[in-house]
Amino acid sequence: MTTTGEDRELWRIGPFTCVMVTCCAGAELQIRKESEGDSDVVLRELYPMKSDLYERARDLEVEYRPRPAPGA
Repeated sequence: MTTTGEDRELWRIGPFTCVMVTCCAGAELQIRKESEGDSDVVLRELYPMKSDLYERARDLEVEYRPRPAPGA
């Protein structure tokens, strides 16, 4: 994938990486999954304001974070 903006990693959990790609029209939030040396985009959302993107990234981080086993 070629981008004309700047990629910024926001968080990494296991094989998943949350990346912000900025450009003149706003920002794109991507969740990428690494597997066998390759990276696939599994989620892509566009935001006109970075503040909205950062809020969504925090919500996704909670969703992707492993949960402790019951009774642990």
